[in-house]
Amino acid sequence: MASEAIALPRRRAVGGLTPQAKREERYFYAFISPWFIGFVVFTAGPILASIYFSFTVYDVMRPPDWTGLSNYSSLLADRLFWQSLRVTALYSAGSVPLGILASLTVALLLNRDIYGVAGFRTIFYLPSVISGVAVSLLWMWIFNPDFGILNYALWKLFRIQGPAWIMSERWVIPSLIFMSLWGIGGGIVIYLAGLQGIPTELYEAASIDGAGSWTKLLRITLPMMSPVILFNLVTGIIGSFQVFTQAYVMTAGGPHNASLFYVLYLYRNAFYYFRMGFASALAWVLFIIILVLTLLVFRSSPLWVYYESVRG
Repeated sequence: MASEAIALPRRRAVGGLTPQAKREERYFYAFISPWFIGFVVFTAGPILASIYFSFTVYDVMRPPDWTGLSNYSSLLADRLFWQSLRVTALYSAGSVPLGILASLTVALLLNRDIYGVAGFRTIFYLPSVISGVAVSLLWMWIFNPDFGILNYALWKLFRIQGPAWIMSERWVIPSLIFMSLWGIGGGIVIYLAGLQGIPTELYEAASIDGAGSWTKLLRITLPMMSPVILFNLVTGIIGSFQVFTQAYVMTAGGPHNASLFYVLYLYRNAFYYFRMGFASALAWVLFIIILVLTLLVFRSSPLWVYYESVRG
């Protein structure tokens, strides 16, 4: 003990780091350098480049030609831009609330102490880890109007002739919204974590006061879960405005551009028509739309989100 007490002042540098701290600092920078280099080269660099390209005409084969705001003005006059924006907004308006409602409902059911609940949780989460392409191919078979299992079940159970689903201009977006329920497993896991963090004393006190299940849900569960709902709402909006795989694999934007999602239209301009400048402008408009929607959600949160640490 005495030798350590004497040795410590020798290791500590005056006004700086000890040799061990300096060595740990070098290790820190060495370990994060692969991530940092990858971030600069593959993320930050392309982001900055896309800002420049959005003000140019650039087809990859020739150097970019600066044209100012022409891409943005062309975009506003482009009919397919508005069509892709309308399709994406409809999908977002349908899939985000439906996903939140479905995942929260399932999480409430799975939060009960019932036999085999761990198995049920695994079953509901498993679809979330399957590749988007594989899921799309599976749902193409389910939605097939001639031999798909969905129309077969409708006819066998209710004697209803199902629609053409993704082959119909009217039904393609509702079909894709319905299909989005396949991926609610991630939301269920987050809701379950939130539900298990609610103090049981609140429910016990409510029971003593004679509150029923419905009252506990409205007065305790939903307010305590509102920060989790806010998180899932924001991530859901961001994800819904970036839908690509389903439209690319299942419908290719059809029929008649009825499922022309925004990111699919951006992809076509970039890699089909090599209009990199126009595609970069589309990307930045999408970024601004998502940013505005996210800010609106956060600005509205004081009205409906309950923060226990703030309100006591």
